[in-house]
Amino acid sequence: LDWWHADRYCEQRFAQLLFEPQDSEQASFSKLLQSHHIRGSVWLNERDGVLHKPKWRRDHIVPVLVFRDKTDTKYVKVLSDFPALPAVTACAHLQWDTRTQEIATIFSYAVPTFFNEFQLRGFVDEEGFVRFALIVHGHHSPYLPVFRADGQWHHFCVTWQQENGTWSIYADGKRRASASGLCAVGLSAPQAIYSQGTFIIGQDQDSLGGTFTEKESFSGNITDLHIWQKVLGTEQIEKVRSCWVVEQDLVFGWSSNALEVESTVQEVTAQFLCPGPVEECRVFEVGSGGFSYASCLQSLPFICRYRKDAYWQLKKAQLESSHSLISRVNMLAERTVIPENVFISDAQDMNLSVALGALDVLATVLRKRETPVLESSDLLAVLQLLKQVSDVEVQEGEELEMLEPLGQYYVEVTELILGEQNIETWSSISQVIKGPMAVVELCNRMVSHLAPLLTAGRTKVTIQHRNVGLRRVMVKNMWFGYGSLQRCLSGAGSSAVFQDVAASDGGQKYLSTTVGTAVISSTLLSDYQEISTSVRYRLQHRVQVPWGGAWMVISMFFLCFLVHVSPDAGGMWSTAGCSVVTSLPDSTACFCNHTTNFAVLLQVYEMQQRTTKEELTLQTLTFIGCGVSFCALIVTFILFLAVGVPKSERTTVHKNLIFALAAAEALLMFSELAKTNQVVCFTITAFLHLFFMAAFSWMLVEGLLLWSKVVAVNMSEDRRMKFYYVTGWGLPVVIVGVTLATSFNKYVADNHCWLNVQTNVIWAFVGPVLFILAVNTFVLFRVVMVTVSSARRRSKMLTPNSSLENQIGIQIWATAKPILVLLPVLGLTWVCGVLVHLSIIWAYVFIVLNSLQ
Repeated sequence: LDWWHADRYCEQRFAQLLFEPQDSEQASFSKLLQSHHIRGSVWLNERDGVLHKPKWRRDHIVPVLVFRDKTDTKYVKVLSDFPALPAVTACAHLQWDTRTQEIATIFSYAVPTFFNEFQLRGFVDEEGFVRFALIVHGHHSPYLPVFRADGQWHHFCVTWQQENGTWSIYADGKRRASASGLCAVGLSAPQAIYSQGTFIIGQDQDSLGGTFTEKESFSGNITDLHIWQKVLGTEQIEKVRSCWVVEQDLVFGWSSNALEVESTVQEVTAQFLCPGPVEECRVFEVGSGGFSYASCLQSLPFICRYRKDAYWQLKKAQLESSHSLISRVNMLAERTVIPENVFISDAQDMNLSVALGALDVLATVLRKRETPVLESSDLLAVLQLLKQVSDVEVQEGEELEMLEPLGQYYVEVTELILGEQNIETWSSISQVIKGPMAVVELCNRMVSHLAPLLTAGRTKVTIQHRNVGLRRVMVKNMWFGYGSLQRCLSGAGSSAVFQDVAASDGGQKYLSTTVGTAVISSTLLSDYQEISTSVRYRLQHRVQVPWGGAWMVISMFFLCFLVHVSPDAGGMWSTAGCSVVTSLPDSTACFCNHTTNFAVLLQVYEMQQRTTKEELTLQTLTFIGCGVSFCALIVTFILFLAVGVPKSERTTVHKNLIFALAAAEALLMFSELAKTNQVVCFTITAFLHLFFMAAFSWMLVEGLLLWSKVVAVNMSEDRRMKFYYVTGWGLPVVIVGVTLATSFNKYVADNHCWLNVQTNVIWAFVGPVLFILAVNTFVLFRVVMVTVSSARRRSKMLTPNSSLENQIGIQIWATAKPILVLLPVLGLTWVCGVLVHLSIIWAYVFIVLNSLQ
């Protein structure tokens, strides 16, 4: 095979072309190859860079203009409106008539004020070279040799720009002449080539569009003339020579419909072989054991090299495989679509029609599988087929309507193998494929096939299946919606490397990093080639925020593929060239100075740590506040017992709340002393959880008791008290018991005697507390409404003639009084605890308010 097909062959089988052996191994390696009857040259992999195979290097069917003899009648007029040209490039393929050595005009452009506005002339010199001269505004460059008059096809380009009057002449991809000052007059700057002129091929215009002379006419063949309103670079001229069309700033493109052909000029359609650069690739000489270079298009033998760990994992997957999916696909397709042995190719040669049929069958089988979990061998087989399809070369003349359904099936198969149920399968082939990001690279290849679908009437192609999609315009986009790729990235061993991810920031303890958004890809295309440009985008967050920690978007990360073409090595996350523009709770806007694959990674940190001085201050305030609160609670409890307050529902509920809260406060004050002893710390954590949970449960009972006074409830006092005791003590016991039973080893935090905020254990406290605070907030709102309404009625009855100011004051006091009284009783001051991580001020407010509870 040629170098590119050999490289793709190995890559499709999860291998690589052979790298050059070490100096000490060359002789023995050469003997080994000879023992396997391998002679001559063998392809080697490129260590220093990536060779991109030139596309569309094949026969090109074009209209050719034949100017058989020099006459004063044969001409072709370009039917195009030309704008002013401050810069210009004209390129064409030319076959020079070697029978004449007289000056010939390849083309001439005339305007009403100047007949020799822009012109290219040439002749054959005595040494057999064709010499060209460029004329702009009547100013003439010297005649310089550009190519041999050998009767063969040659490609030429001429460029000129207004600035400095710089001009160049290219022939067969190489610059043959270049200078400046063409058209400059004294100190005045050159003028642009004027607009609205007449462009004639094959004749010199001595009047606008006419007055031709036989002596200066062209004789030969010409095709593929294109004109641009800019100066093309060397690389672009090489592409044009290889029959690519540079679309940007194109003024005239070669087309029979845009030409007025004089009747004696023959117009034929010819199969034109586009020339192109001849790349050379490195080879290993088996006989001599040395290295050399050969044309990359040459067919040579090659060897695919496997890493040992990847090879043995492939062998293991094949030995353990049931081959059910492969057999089913091949049976429905009635041919070998996917070979059972990844090392041996017995599949049909891939073309557009075969690829469409293969993906259609594969999508059907995957869709109707009884067990959605793929085996390792099945996943490898699907990836192998996706590689082959993404490398299909779309030939001219093929039915392009097959491209869109091909893309649809490709996206559907991609979505099916990225399902959450296949996370373990991705992990099991991690030595062969470094992660599901390989699929992104394969989709990136596939989307390039959609280019022929773009026309002047259809400027955008979009294909989507659930969370995966492709879009092809002049900008090539892909997206992997949240839920398809992200779960595999998080669960498949996370082989995508997190580069530049800080383990801590500003004293915060780093917990984990996760892909928090869709993964998108963006590439800008120019002349069907990828170029890099800056990009700005916004992605919505799709993550759950754990209690006790905060999701913090420290910086934006993007996925960067490694240098080699093979996607099997996965990729790595890096921040290089990217920055966060704005970060909101639900989305992040990012700016990158280049195009690639993007996502926003969110880092989870434990609650913000503070300085030692701030921590000491908070601990002191907490100890003093808890002490004051504990003393007040004990005194209140003693008063309830000593003074002989009449027994009622309210006093019973108050006593239970006081006891639970006092016990929790006492344990909290001494919990810091116990953190050095693991057993004691665990015990205190469990009792803290129990008593704080009981305190909040009795706060809920306080709310329910208030509600029963506002709304008529058909329940006796005895039954209510039984319900209150079950709620106040039974519910906390159940919650703590279930938590200990399910999360015994993850129960306690690392550095203090409290629940672990790095796991879901913290929700065993936070969840019920949030529910209780929500219920009590509603109760408080209802009680305040009733109190204000009663105060308004009482005010009108007792002081009907009072002023408006007095009535407003009474209503304000009627609102403030129940709020001030009920806030601590219902535990609503604990709402400040949710805001503690935002600022240390909220921590001080939280301590002070709960010291007064």
